Amino acid sequence: MPMFVIEREIAGVGNSTPEALKNGAKESNAVIRELGPAIQWVHSYITADKIYCVYIAEDENIIVEHARCAGIPADRISRVAVINDPTTAE
Repeated sequence: MPMFVIEREIAGVGNSTPEALKNGAKESNAVIRELGPAIQWVHSYITADKIYCVYIAEDENIIVEHARCAGIPADRISRVAVINDPTTAE
């Protein structure tokens, strides 16, 4: 399945408490369980006002549906074309 990066604009999210982040992850996981095996959350990077999430999913539509059901934005969804990391130099 393809990999996607989802950009979520959420003012002040970088100041979230560990408990708030835990609750958000629980909600996201619950929605993913309902949607089935066509979507997988890999991990997220949280900055001051944005979350960048990495997902594996069958298509953008299921990512949009996940965001709608979880009550979180999906402001930009980008399909990963290539993964480049230090091992690329080998």
